[in-house]
Amino acid sequence: MRVSIYMPTKNRLASLQLAVNSVLAQSYQDIELLVVDDGSTDGSREYLKALEMRDPRVRIFLNSHSHGACHARNIAIKAATGDFLTGIDDDDEFLPHHIAALLDYWHFLEKYETAPVSCIFPQALTRISSEQRVGLRRARVAYQSLFESNYIGNQIFTRREYFINTQGFDESMPAWQDLEFFFRVLKTYGEARLMDIPSYIFDETPRPDRLSVGKKNLITAACRRMMEKHAEDPRQQQSLWLQVFARHYGFQPDLLEILQFMKLGFWPGGYKRILKVFSQKFRWASFPKENRPKGL
Repeated sequence: MRVSIYMPTKNRLASLQLAVNSVLAQSYQDIELLVVDDGSTDGSREYLKALEMRDPRVRIFLNSHSHGACHARNIAIKAATGDFLTGIDDDDEFLPHHIAALLDYWHFLEKYETAPVSCIFPQALTRISSEQRVGLRRARVAYQSLFESNYIGNQIFTRREYFINTQGFDESMPAWQDLEFFFRVLKTYGEARLMDIPSYIFDETPRPDRLSVGKKNLITAACRRMMEKHAEDPRQQQSLWLQVFARHYGFQPDLLEILQFMKLGFWPGGYKRILKVFSQKFRWASFPKENRPKGL
């Protein structure tokens, strides 16, 4: 039973090599790794060409120009031949038991779970610089819960046909591409289940190219796009707005955004949360800039 793994990459040769090695070192060996290079200029393409020549499990796709990570993922998804499909980012790593554990857990759920399961998402070891910690994640996630937060993370494991039937990643999304894709998968096929065994190393080391750093306009645009595609009532729209101002982004709402939020409907709990984030901007104003949280 083959498992396909897709990996988009661009100009991260050192971390790419670590990610690739972690996939090829899996204890479960019936795999194919599909790497899509999105216009690298740092030697990644040469590395990948040599790798494909010596390891038949590796298939590479080379974009002459950059089209974005979603485009790269979709290329690999369409080309995959496995029964199951999952992904890895080029700065993350699999632990050796990752694929074997996911397959075992899928078969366990298939045998004993009575409700439909759309996908599995792995427990992650979050790496920040040299430190690693196990994250806290929900055991079950329904698509309605995704209005509150992306409780899944950045990867799912499921049947390849589920990726294909839900049409892969929306390349028009300016951000939140994973979240938007998960909405469609969960709404179509049922709840997601956590495999509560750490097997995926997720790198959150701060870097200038991360979307959450100084790119509020992209996050806000993604939120509006999500509302158009998925929000069926004002409360769902408000829940998505609150995600824009989640702590890990460090963004504060302005007065116009607060008014827009309130016009969507009366929600005392939501008002309290968005006003709390807004008030933090003034609470920290008297502190020296170097002592304030990022974004304040």
